[in-house]
Amino acid sequence: MLETGLDMTYDVVVVGGGAAGLAGASALARARRSVLVVDAGEPRNAPADGVHNYLGREGTPPAELMADGRAELARYGGEVRTGRVGSVLRDGGGFRLALDDGTELRSRRLLVATGLVDELPELPGLAQRWGRDVLHCPYCHGWEVRDRRIGVLAGGSTAMAVHQVNLWRQWSPQVVLLAHRNLALEPAEAEQLAARGIPVVLGEVAGLEVADDALTGVRLASGEVVALDAVVVAPRFTARAGVLESLGVKPVDVEMGGHVVGSQLPADPTGQVVPGVWAAGNAADVRAQVIAAAASGLLAGAAINADLVAEETRTAVESYRHQVRDAFEQEGWEERYGAKPAIWSGRPNVQLVAEAAGLAPGRALDVGSGEGADAIWLAERGWQVTGVDISTTALRRAAAHAEAAGAQVAGRIEWLHADLRERPLDEGRYDLVSAQYMHLPGQVRRELFARLAAAVAPGGTLLLVGHHPSDMHTSAHRMHFPDMMFTAEEVAAALDPAEWTVQAVETRPRRRVDPEGNEVNISDAVMVARRR
Repeated sequence: MLETGLDMTYDVVVVGGGAAGLAGASALARARRSVLVVDAGEPRNAPADGVHNYLGREGTPPAELMADGRAELARYGGEVRTGRVGSVLRDGGGFRLALDDGTELRSRRLLVATGLVDELPELPGLAQRWGRDVLHCPYCHGWEVRDRRIGVLAGGSTAMAVHQVNLWRQWSPQVVLLAHRNLALEPAEAEQLAARGIPVVLGEVAGLEVADDALTGVRLASGEVVALDAVVVAPRFTARAGVLESLGVKPVDVEMGGHVVGSQLPADPTGQVVPGVWAAGNAADVRAQVIAAAASGLLAGAAINADLVAEETRTAVESYRHQVRDAFEQEGWEERYGAKPAIWSGRPNVQLVAEAAGLAPGRALDVGSGEGADAIWLAERGWQVTGVDISTTALRRAAAHAEAAGAQVAGRIEWLHADLRERPLDEGRYDLVSAQYMHLPGQVRRELFARLAAAVAPGGTLLLVGHHPSDMHTSAHRMHFPDMMFTAEEVAAALDPAEWTVQAVETRPRRRVDPEGNEVNISDAVMVARRR
């Protein structure tokens, strides 16, 4: 999470802190994402005594389950904020959210877990008993009212009413169908109810009968009272989707048995609604119980993380391509040399010293001569050296270092500003061609090395040294350009055995101190060959 003044940027803002929202947030926090849950504290299941069918948490009070969920989220660094999201607007590749207290947030992705509203039938006293002895789901509450007197209030389609009453008959033999208004049973439906011993109570239900804070029955418009312990209703399930209206997202109708029972956000199997926005829980599935809502939150959280990973990978690839393209161009090298008065040690490379110390002086080509240490070392031993580099800054420093070494040394060195990928080399001109740590993209490097080999005179030596690919596995913080790394074996394999005698193909270890001050082993890929 980044913070500047009142603006905070999160990887994901989760709207709604029920089971779905907290499960999704926890999955994301465990994936090391910065996550904020904005919750108004109005859970749909607040009236219920306990959560059911949640494996291992059967009967847990909803408030306790949510408190435990918040504690788990906090353990992984997730945050919860009390409030409401008033509006959501797209902001570049993410979103800008305005909270009801005036706070503005930015989020790369959005998870909507706002749940739904149970729109109950218009019947006096119904809402006050909701979730206690006015029920809707047998899997949520059937066990608690098993073998008791249950009245199923017909609402919506007759087919749905018959389906409901047959379902509840599984939990109790004392189930009645309250016809209420305009119930027209088909003969087959009437036969089903008769076969299962389910009476049909005709007449409009006018209200509930309650004594000592317990339901005792329903009162018909005729004044008759039907003794009951629970009333089952069929609410309309309406998704809380207003937060997405500003994005043009609207809920869609949900049908059961040919009857519209509510609305939910249109989401794909992972929960994605529109690019960057996911939904979970009852906001995306009106049928979901608590455990299913939590599962959908987990699924959505994983999908969001995967989407963020894909975005980050695309960004990394673009950046990598830019680095590959520019890191070894003249502008990149000028910037690197310009950042410090010296970027190399001033000592000749160890592999050059090891391989060239015993060679008779002649004409040498020092490829990528940098600040001049290798060329000066060769010149001090009598070599006539051409030091070539792509950076004018490096060449100025190299020339100054050569002058400091003496006029005789400086007189043996020619400094050449050139990009050898483009400038041709005289074939067979040099008795020694040395390229120390010349790392370029694979095909470009192979073409350059072939031209360097062609520049070696008969009887001359080709010395190619690079950071071994295994260095990327160490804490030495080598550049991570796998295509630019090479082994000595790979380089040697490109030489024609009829023209070359390979004298060394080695991986040579050496010690160095990493950026944290620890000694580590690194390796040089060293290839030495003599032209026949």
